[in-house]
Amino acid sequence: MRMILLGPPGAGKGTQAEAAVKRFGAVHISSGDMLRENVKSRTELGLAAEKYMNAGQLVTDGIIFGMMRERLERDDVRPGFILDGFPRNIAQAEELDSLLNEMGLGIDVVVLLEISDDAVVARLGGRRVCSVCGAIYNVVGHSTKKEGVCDLCGGSVIQRGDDVESVIRDRLALYHAKTSQLVEYYERAGLLRRIDASGPTDAILACLDPQRDGV
Repeated sequence: MRMILLGPPGAGKGTQAEAAVKRFGAVHISSGDMLRENVKSRTELGLAAEKYMNAGQLVTDGIIFGMMRERLERDDVRPGFILDGFPRNIAQAEELDSLLNEMGLGIDVVVLLEISDDAVVARLGGRRVCSVCGAIYNVVGHSTKKEGVCDLCGGSVIQRGDDVESVIRDRLALYHAKTSQLVEYYERAGLLRRIDASGPTDAILACLDPQRDGV
């Protein structure tokens, strides 16, 4: 199975990808994790990306795609993969198509996790993160046993600066501007499947099965 997951921040792409990995045996490839891995490992591409990040600029498509090419050429992706956070624009989608054609591969399904902006604001606005170990909590439904203290390591649990409503809505506006073109691109290719991301995790996961409805 080769899948692309699309959806706004807070739609649950990471959660759904990890659950799908267990069910379908594919490799979860997160563009954010891939970028951090390259920077941490001090690869040539990681060092190039770090210069942009330190300057407060977006890492170029060329650098991100170079990392993606290297990742997709590893042996562990042969049984299948789930792309999370890539592609982000039409140029990346077209480059991905060309790369997969070179490799004799193709995308089976593109899943769009749909959720209202207000629901995203509620989800991310309630999110809290341990400043030490990175464990994630939420003030609604998954709070810490002791307020402000991580259950796992005892570190301070905080609200990230990008989880305030004004920043979340700015991120959503940027997402909608870019992703609308991707949705049309994959819809024309007959690959897009829309899923209500506000439903229970198990119900969403069942809809992710690429064999469902003959896909």
